[in-house]
Amino acid sequence: MAARPIKCRPMAQPPKTPPEIAKLSFEDALKELEDIVKRLETGSAKLDDALASYERGALLKQHCESKLREAQARVDKIVLGADGKPATEPMALD
Repeated sequence: MAARPIKCRPMAQPPKTPPEIAKLSFEDALKELEDIVKRLETGSAKLDDALASYERGALLKQHCESKLREAQARVDKIVLGADGKPATEPMALD
């Protein structure tokens, strides 16, 4: 019997961050994400609850990554210019 090719659907765009997550600080979002991971790791949640927690966790992860990118854009490093005077330039954190 010949194998049938697998049809792949295009990836969906990431969902917009809900307002209740967007207003969270990085620290609060990370704490909630850690709590969700601990809860999911126990395996005791019902399937629907686990799926809802996973979806919220994905949104929290996206929010935390966005906050980190914003912070990275604001970080400067101090360098010495050609004239020997200190100046700042964006820090390359990659």
